Amino acid sequence: MSSSQFKIIGRPVPPPDLYEKVTGTAQYTFDMDFPGLLHAKLVTSREPHAKIKSIDFSKALQVPGVVAVATGKDFPYRLGIYVGDRDILAIDKALWVGHPVAAIVADNIRAAEKAIDLVEVEYDPLPPVFDPEEAVKPGAPILHPDLAKYTISPAFKPVPGTNIANLFRLTKGKGEAALDSADVVIERNFRIPFTTHAYMETWSTIAHYKVTGDIEIWTSSQSPYAPRYLTAMSLGIPVGKIKIRIPYVGGGFGGKAGILNEPLVAMLSKKAGYKPVKLVMTRAEQMKSMPIVAGYRAKAKMGFSKDGRIVAYSVRFLFDGGAFADYAVNVARTAGYACTGVYDMPNAYCESITAYTNKVPTTAIRGFGYPENHWVLERMMDIGAKELGISPLEIRSKNFLRMGDPTSTTGYGTPMRADQGDLPGVMKTSAELIEWDKEPEQPKEPWKIRAKGIAVSLKGPSQPPNAVDAAVIKFNEDASVDVLVATGNYGQGTVNALRMLVAEYFDLPLDKVHLTWMNSTEWNPYTWQTVGSRSLFTVGSALLDACEDAKRQILDVASKVLKVKPEELAIADGKVYVKGEPWMSIPLSEIVMGYTFPNGQVYGGPIIGKGKHYPAVLSYLDPDTGQALPINAETGHGEPGHVTVFYTFGSTAVEIELDLLTGEVKVLKATQVYDLGRVINPLTATGQAIGGLVMGMGRALYEEIVFDDTGGVANPNFSFYYIPRAKDAPDDIRVKFLETPQANGPFGARGFSENVMIAIIPAIANAIQRGTGVEITELPMTHERVWRAIKEQRPDLIEKAMKALKEWKG
Repeated sequence: MSSSQFKIIGRPVPPPDLYEKVTGTAQYTFDMDFPGLLHAKLVTSREPHAKIKSIDFSKALQVPGVVAVATGKDFPYRLGIYVGDRDILAIDKALWVGHPVAAIVADNIRAAEKAIDLVEVEYDPLPPVFDPEEAVKPGAPILHPDLAKYTISPAFKPVPGTNIANLFRLTKGKGEAALDSADVVIERNFRIPFTTHAYMETWSTIAHYKVTGDIEIWTSSQSPYAPRYLTAMSLGIPVGKIKIRIPYVGGGFGGKAGILNEPLVAMLSKKAGYKPVKLVMTRAEQMKSMPIVAGYRAKAKMGFSKDGRIVAYSVRFLFDGGAFADYAVNVARTAGYACTGVYDMPNAYCESITAYTNKVPTTAIRGFGYPENHWVLERMMDIGAKELGISPLEIRSKNFLRMGDPTSTTGYGTPMRADQGDLPGVMKTSAELIEWDKEPEQPKEPWKIRAKGIAVSLKGPSQPPNAVDAAVIKFNEDASVDVLVATGNYGQGTVNALRMLVAEYFDLPLDKVHLTWMNSTEWNPYTWQTVGSRSLFTVGSALLDACEDAKRQILDVASKVLKVKPEELAIADGKVYVKGEPWMSIPLSEIVMGYTFPNGQVYGGPIIGKGKHYPAVLSYLDPDTGQALPINAETGHGEPGHVTVFYTFGSTAVEIELDLLTGEVKVLKATQVYDLGRVINPLTATGQAIGGLVMGMGRALYEEIVFDDTGGVANPNFSFYYIPRAKDAPDDIRVKFLETPQANGPFGARGFSENVMIAIIPAIANAIQRGTGVEITELPMTHERVWRAIKEQRPDLIEKAMKALKEWKG
């Protein structure tokens, strides 16, 4: 069934919260206030690595309005989602410039801001390490000497006694040794810098630790259950004593996943006399003290046969995780196990390391390891095509994974589903939309050139095998439906798509399906996390399971009223009717609260449907080889498992204009093509494709955290950290979606909102290479960096451009 055959699915439906947001009436954590609310500010370290000898806050306590001061000694707890390596406040030593070492609580924000400047901290400096290569060498200063004592998730392998937060290795076939049999071997080094998420709403939390021992938290998190569980585990408090509520959230991009400062604010509330406490980060505080995006270095080798087939691939990723790397370990692991991307490689080796350094801690980012590994992989494919003298399209086509072929497997050894998507189709469509075979019209200025580039991507959620989800629907008296899910709503449009699934299932008008704007552990059933583009697939599947449960109840009641078997009934147009005899019907509104017979007897009752989704196909990877373990856990045999519940394929093509005299790159045209399985909401999907493209352009061309000599962030604002503006977006963006329905997806759908920023990054560099022969392997591709690469690799182009400028008549 195509999307055109549905009533709701496939329609461009605006999000229900649109009007509140554009009118400024939407309420975020930042906007919330409570009687007696106190305000917190953080005292942060000025040393990158130092023992804390003493903290004198006596002067701070004398500031009128100051209620309490806390240090790490007050809260000696460890937290983290995969590696419990993070303190709430620095306990014995500071690990980066910006590390919170104390907190002030006052009855007004100005008092708190004044007081933090009066806290005197005496440090005993220790040798810092800022370079991840130096950090993993023997003899480097150790940031976490107690690493062996930390709580570690089963999928990860930290190396105690070192600065290695996680070590992941993957070997397929003969691994790196197979490079010796290749006809052509290319070797390159790559780099990606630290970046920030740049979400509109900085992190904010309000917590109220009550005298009863219950804790209520309002926070700008991506989803409620992960911070609740992790707060409970870190503080040693029963999970049921904590209630997490999430109002509107102004963007996340992975930066608000897991846990942030929720435990800190909760404990500050207790210390301040069981009063509610609010902590809001400024933009500078956000970029200096809150988790940002890890940088990395990579070294890759790829071997080809003469006809362009990949013989072997070897890559080493070294991620700079900063001082705490609880989420970065999984980003690096994901980059490792997905290192082969969309390609069928008989031999592969990957080593992916997360290193601790005395810099800002790091966390997840949109794409979660895939932008990092695709930057290397998709550049290597174009460099290989250049070396072999074949086209970028041909070299990819020769090496694509083959859907449904058990002999064509991912890097971790698992074949793709036959209904996984049209991988050749996304690249072909993207190339057609950019008019790949047509030479671009050259600009009138002879020192500028135009060129086209392309890259292909895949993306799946990086989640543990036990990441489960639940959903509940309940009917109201008028046969409208309340949808209860814990899916985060921070602009990505998923909750609107979930409404559409329910409306389609029951053939209801969309305005009769409701979702609350406040997400809460109190009334929304469990969802692992809203990350990884997983929610439409996993929560959507749980939601349709809930619909099935509700439908069974409805048909049971109606069968008693209409005196036919339940299987002879159907639901449409707000009624339950007999198949083939639609005049025999009863309104849903007379059933959903229980049917009342003429004699007053009631049968049934309020219709409440519950459903769940669990990823039965997932397994861990072998800790030594990185190959998938069998999914038959009882026998240890059987088909290899997966590391993700689905993959989505995409392709991005661009036409750029490059100024040879300045190195400036402008993206003039771009195409975004994805196989979504089923397009639920083309309006939201198109918006994601365009927004992700521009976000990816930011990472490709502009964005970079700059560090000073102390390892501190030197550009903690949007004046000196440039993010793309509207003027930077291409005037011509062409978006197209293919539909290869996935049998186990909700109406065949897959998620894709992270995939949209992955391929744009290498596609731009591929275009530069195709137009000039110049290779770019370091991000961002700033004017200066591109110009220097041209000068180093093709000085003749600059000479010709200078000559053309002098001769140009305009």
